[in-house]
Amino acid sequence: MKIELNDKECETLREVLESYLSDLTSEIAHTDDRDFRDNLKDKRTTIENIAQRLETAGK
Repeated sequence: MKIELNDKECETLREVLESYLSDLTSEIAHTDDRDFRDNLKDKRTTIENIAQRLETAGK
């Protein structure tokens, strides 16, 4: 799947992802259930990868 974004859309999406990552990191730190924490860590890795791709695509 391909999605075309203009510069403003790309920057906005990157900001949203960074904000979500901050919240997700806090949630991971406060989660006691190991399976749930591992799931959140996997989600964080996926979102970090997307944010990195947006960063390089915007240059």
